[in-house]
Amino acid sequence: MITVFGSINVDISVAAQRLPQPGETVLGGQSLLSPGGKGANQAHAARRFGAEVRMVGAVGDDAFAAPGLQYLAGAGVDIGGVASIPGQSTGMALIVLDAAGENTIVVAPGANLLASADQVSEQELRGSGALLLQLETDAGASMALARRARSVGCKVIMNASPLDQGAQLDPHAIDTLIVNHDELRQLAQRAGVQGATPAALATALARRYANEVLVTLGAQGALLAGADGGVLSVPAFDVKVIDSTGAGDTFAGVFAAAVADGAGRRQALTYASAAAALACTRRGAQAAQPDRREIEQLLARQQQGVST
Repeated sequence: MITVFGSINVDISVAAQRLPQPGETVLGGQSLLSPGGKGANQAHAARRFGAEVRMVGAVGDDAFAAPGLQYLAGAGVDIGGVASIPGQSTGMALIVLDAAGENTIVVAPGANLLASADQVSEQELRGSGALLLQLETDAGASMALARRARSVGCKVIMNASPLDQGAQLDPHAIDTLIVNHDELRQLAQRAGVQGATPAALATALARRYANEVLVTLGAQGALLAGADGGVLSVPAFDVKVIDSTGAGDTFAGVFAAAVADGAGRRQALTYASAAAALACTRRGAQAAQPDRREIEQLLARQQQGVST
């Protein structure tokens, strides 16, 4: 079982030839309304990989609550830990996609900021192979839950995204920290560590906090640095990118699911990298996520030298 404590949103995305500049209006194409939120995306990805998943978070009492939970419920994620907050709006993300699949995103957190660590019992933490966290809910609540999880022997995986200056993290309470290149640099600066490459920075952070640091590097793949100085890396998969929204969430969810399933770190990185690549080939966040069969088929094609 994986417990995911995090955000639940509804995404409204619009495709355009290019992203607008400040003050500019760009005529877009077809719009899409779909479930999202970093927490929900990661929970859905883990479930699609085959893990038993419990989602904990909050929605409002508005018309977007049901659409926000639609894919989770359909995939078999346990949503019994999701609170409905009276008088609050469900989280929402506004997304613009350009022709290359790049995006800009603005998130209105809504009820997500009222999700409480008290929604997760000690019994649920003891029964979880991993607790998966992000930063679209209150960082203080996430850190309180992380410390409780560590105290009962539950592994804590945190995707430190979106990372803003006000987020107070306790890396000592995290077993695996997942970041992109920009987030890595920000955390390294906060910690006062230096390195000439992402691998060096990640290793310095891992040693500083006695944990492991996983860095997603887009087209350059991903790497995992341990406190012992060891670094694992996997390449990215070459796919035609349609929409990169939620690819990082797909990576985090599948990595957590693979680790909880007993996969070694390199195998978990490979599964996650393949899943994220496949998620970029379709529009939407949860709607684009592959299942384990699709992931393994891509890996088999890669081994045979067949292009994707």
